[in-house]
Amino acid sequence: MSHPVDVHVGKRIRHRRWMNGTTQQQLAERVGIKFQQIQKYETGMNRVSASRLWDIANVLDVPVSFFFEGMDADDAAPRDGADMPADIMTDKEALELLRSYYAIPENQRRRLFDLARVLSEAA
Repeated sequence: MSHPVDVHVGKRIRHRRWMNGTTQQQLAERVGIKFQQIQKYETGMNRVSASRLWDIANVLDVPVSFFFEGMDADDAAPRDGADMPADIMTDKEALELLRSYYAIPENQRRRLFDLARVLSEAA
C-alpha cells in the first residue's frame, strides 16, 4: 500500500510536468531513467529518493519543497479546502483551468483573480 506522502509527491510531480507540457518520456530522459519509473512515481507506487526528487525538481524548474506543498504535518495527508476534493491536482478540468489562467497576460490575470475571489465570497 502506498504511503500518503508518496502519493501526494507523485501527484505534484504529475501536476508540474503537465503544467510544463512535458511528457513522462521527456522527463524520464532528462532525469536519466525509464518513463515507466516516472509512471510509478506519479501514482505513488514507488517512493522517490531524495536525490531523484532533486533531479526531478531541477528538470521541472521548481524547488524540492514544491512537491510537499499542501501536506499536513500532523497526519501526513493532503489538506482539503472547504469545498475542494482531496485530489484536485488530478482533476483534468482544474488543471486545464490553471493552464489557461497562466496563459492570460498578468494584468488581466490579476483582474480575473480578483473577480473570482469576490464571486466566491458572495457565494
